[in-house]
Amino acid sequence: MAEPRERLAVALVRGVHGLRGAVRVEVLTDRPEERFRRGAVLYREGSTTPLTVRSAVAVADGPGWRLQFEEVPDRNAAEALRDAYLETEIARDAVLGRGEYFWHEVIGSHVRDLEDRELGTVRDVYRAGGAEVFVVSGGPMGEFDLPAVRAFIRVFAPKRGEIVVDAAALDLAPVAKPAL
Repeated sequence: MAEPRERLAVALVRGVHGLRGAVRVEVLTDRPEERFRRGAVLYREGSTTPLTVRSAVAVADGPGWRLQFEEVPDRNAAEALRDAYLETEIARDAVLGRGEYFWHEVIGSHVRDLEDRELGTVRDVYRAGGAEVFVVSGGPMGEFDLPAVRAFIRVFAPKRGEIVVDAAALDLAPVAKPAL
């Protein structure tokens, strides 16, 4: 029996390009050359219908990539993909290098300060420039962005659900409660 597979979002369709069904995507993977290679299969989020990559090129005049799929013959079919996340299947036991992680492994991690005080839970991850940023909420500091850089993070163990940060370096202060 085949190993169960899970999906990871690797692109977000931002627009349509031309009349032959090409789409322009925002890249959500560190491995676009691998994920978008000719013959690779992607799926629209929530769909079981495969999208087989016919061609993929990095966009020269801006960020992102331009993808064309065997199953998307024209602009009208491509329009149906606008604003959709594209996912790839990965084996549950996919091996990452040391220090690498999937974003979904970080979401739900508890964030504490150096004095072991709970600051909240990672609710989302996004990329800003070349670094990831974790959105932390549910603690005494309210919602805050935590850049995934060594200057702020002292312990990073998403598989254990644990992140320890230097709250002073982040200049965090508790959210004032409104007077009643």
